[in-house]
Amino acid sequence: MPELPEVEALREFLDEHLAGRVVERVLPLAVSVLKTYDPPLSALEGQRAGATARHGKFLAIRIGELHLVTHLARAGWLRWMDDVPAQPPRPGKGPLALRLALEDGGGFDLTEAGTQKRLAVYVVHDPQEVPGIARLGPDPLAESFDREAFGALLAGERRQIKGVLRDQSVIAGIGNAYSDEILHHAEVSPFKLAASFDEAQVDHLYEAVRETLGAAVERAHGVAAGRLKAEKKSGLRVHGRTGEPCPVCGDTVRSVSFADSSLQYCPTCQTGGKPLADRRLSRLLK
Repeated sequence: MPELPEVEALREFLDEHLAGRVVERVLPLAVSVLKTYDPPLSALEGQRAGATARHGKFLAIRIGELHLVTHLARAGWLRWMDDVPAQPPRPGKGPLALRLALEDGGGFDLTEAGTQKRLAVYVVHDPQEVPGIARLGPDPLAESFDREAFGALLAGERRQIKGVLRDQSVIAGIGNAYSDEILHHAEVSPFKLAASFDEAQVDHLYEAVRETLGAAVERAHGVAAGRLKAEKKSGLRVHGRTGEPCPVCGDTVRSVSFADSSLQYCPTCQTGGKPLADRRLSRLLK
């Protein structure tokens, strides 16, 4: 799933390649992709694209007086083309969900792999009209997101810290991969209760959030859209690396599997050397 660093890189890419150009047509090609109907997609045609904004994991492209908003979900992606094929694609064939073509020949496709179709597109007057954006918590890289603001979010939070970091209504933009990376950087168990952190641990976790995401954004800066997935994977230390040695201590990275996802962690760095039980309601093995 694209998370804050990759979506930020896509925002920068679209600002450079899309802003100032005129939209010729927008074609929805998957039944499930379009979540709004008024204004229609056709209202974007003939309008000039402006700046692209990021809201958590959402991209909001200003086009004329409207905004084309998308959430790429778990398996979605944006594929840029300098020359869009003249022949319109056939709906329902392959991963293609939506195509935006520009008057000068460029444009992009939104694609989604797999069978779970969750990629979403909205046309709105204001991005805050999108329910997922309206409920977002603060952006963890915003200047206003200081140590005190972070500590206030954790205070009284009885959930495990892994789930808190991934909750978009608490903090916007962090998903499964970067929550693993942040917790590894902070040397914290993914199942530690958020409210149990003392002041020093909150300090350390806050630094891990800012440093992990900041470094990932820096790595992704200037990377072409088509190479962002590979860049993300290359920078991950534990997520997706089950069975590999931890780059910090050399212990074997382990995994806990859930119904539709998994997390990765280092026992030596994060759980006092004790492996976590690999079941849905995991607890430290005695």
